[in-house]
Amino acid sequence: MTDSITSTDQDPLTYRVITYGCQMNVHDSERIGGLLESAGYVRNEADDTASDGADIVVFNTCAVRENADNRLYGNLSHMAQVKKSRPGMQIAVGGCMAQKDRDLIVRKAPWVDVVFGTHNVGSLPALLDRARSQQAAQVEIRESLIDFPSNLPTRRDSAHAAWVSISVGCNNTCTFCIVPALRGKETDRRPGDILAEIKALVAEGVQEITLLGQNVNSYGVEFGDRQAFSKLLRACGEIEHLERVRFTSPHPAAFTDDVIEAMADTHNVMPSLHMPLQSGSDRVLRAMRRSYRSAKFLGILDRVREAMPEAAITTDIIVGFPGETDADFEETLRVVRESRFSAAFTFQYSIRPGTPAATMPDQIPKEVVQERYLRLVETVDDIAWSENKRLLGESVEVMFATGDGRKDDATLRMSGRARDNRLVHVAMPDDESQRPRPGDVGWCEITYAAPHHLVADHGMRDLRRTRGGDAWQARQESGSNRANAPQVTLGMPSFRSGA
Repeated sequence: MTDSITSTDQDPLTYRVITYGCQMNVHDSERIGGLLESAGYVRNEADDTASDGADIVVFNTCAVRENADNRLYGNLSHMAQVKKSRPGMQIAVGGCMAQKDRDLIVRKAPWVDVVFGTHNVGSLPALLDRARSQQAAQVEIRESLIDFPSNLPTRRDSAHAAWVSISVGCNNTCTFCIVPALRGKETDRRPGDILAEIKALVAEGVQEITLLGQNVNSYGVEFGDRQAFSKLLRACGEIEHLERVRFTSPHPAAFTDDVIEAMADTHNVMPSLHMPLQSGSDRVLRAMRRSYRSAKFLGILDRVREAMPEAAITTDIIVGFPGETDADFEETLRVVRESRFSAAFTFQYSIRPGTPAATMPDQIPKEVVQERYLRLVETVDDIAWSENKRLLGESVEVMFATGDGRKDDATLRMSGRARDNRLVHVAMPDDESQRPRPGDVGWCEITYAAPHHLVADHGMRDLRRTRGGDAWQARQESGSNRANAPQVTLGMPSFRSGA
């Protein structure tokens, strides 16, 4: 441990948050930023991805993929050298890998000051203070949730869009997944608390929310209402000024028709659905303990498209699960072709210690997994491109976003999301006063389609200045930096990367 530093009689201590993993981790990182700012820390705004200039660096980790381990320890090795040159600098590691590895992190990286788990995010400021005063590493891992993340202060990454967690944890037992062991059994928030948070966000200018949970459509089982999720969607439709509602991720085994009906009937629930397939082989699905089969999966998609013909459906797929045969993989390709996904997050299976799949026989050789993966990506891209081409000449409503940003200065394109969540790059007028702000909405004609995005080079029409755009502008004019997100270096993998 190094000598402590304080912010007394000098500038406040600065922090950076580096996030690995899924939307739940991004949601937690917003809470980490909010907690640190409530404790008097200030976000380091320097454009340095290594966060070399921050007084406190927090790694919010993922344990789902093997490369997350490698990248974390690689970054920690780099930070050891940085810390030598910055006396008093503190490093904290939280999230799923911290929950899993616990004391191992400090043994492998003794220069780490704080290790905290998924259940005690709110303890971070106190742990940092304790590590500084005691000059000793603090490791605190709780086995159950202390405070629901949404009850903690937050530093949102957007003025017009927000995550709203409806549950944490998972009751499924998928053999490849370590999440239930790290985030615990599913814990549901009460509907009134969720709706109160959404209304408070809308009052601040938020106009798009994403309901978040490990398995959103099992929401309500804890308090005995199996239709609680569809009721929640319908209740969101009654909130004035809430323009777009999304959710992630559902589980095919628990996805029921009342949810499809609520999606179709509720004006602000968007026609987009992320439905994890994982494998198209019934034999592999059984080995994964995924309690549905390909016919049920395809039936859900048929009913969704019958109710919402314009719906864009995305998915997750794992290639190379132990025992996967060529025939099994061909089944996956068959289901992908029938599903007509607009995009897919594709993963090469990797062993995660502590999961049943890690000790299964017939682990697939890396070269076989790689060959199948490339074939899958090619198939997914071809289908996505074909689906996107169907939109050529169509007009779509785009909500512009801070995180998607401008595609490039040469073409003056700014990016946003269509109602179906497709990414659209839109040509901007030369007059900056006529350009949309993040949160504003315009209609655009699609002029070009690629596998992973659309382009509207004829610009936009019917630009609507929104409350979300007003909120973004107010932040800029007040000099507030709360519109800047915690640094996300390894978030959800790209559709092509399989990272």
